[in-house]
Amino acid sequence: MVIHVLQGKGQKDRLALLSPTLLKILRHWWRVGSAKHQLMRDGWLFPAQDPINPVATRQLSRVCQAAVTIAGIRKSVSMHTFRHSFSTHLLEQGVDIRVIQVLLGHKKLTTTALYSQVATQTIRETKSPLDQLMLDDFAE
Repeated sequence: MVIHVLQGKGQKDRLALLSPTLLKILRHWWRVGSAKHQLMRDGWLFPAQDPINPVATRQLSRVCQAAVTIAGIRKSVSMHTFRHSFSTHLLEQGVDIRVIQVLLGHKKLTTTALYSQVATQTIRETKSPLDQLMLDDFAE
């Protein structure tokens, strides 16, 4: 499932994947929040203390850091780390880098390539075209 994000980071519109599993979780969040009168009918899915406003970026950063601490992760992690991880996992699944470019909202493919860090295991499993050619020749 794809959603259209309006005025995201850098005031850019972009497409984003929405997992059906996440959609179920978000619907549950909305039902519970609405039943407790913590979410306004036409309000934000993640409101600030004043429900007229969305939750602040800084508050999201604090939640991210708390989760990192609880998980015992010692590496430096920021909200942006999830973006890098997302693109890396898509590459590892064999998703075309041009599709990833659209999902990340990049104009230039070179920008996407910078975000997409390929895992060591993926590099190890990649076969050289020369090796494949040689295997085909010896198979006959």
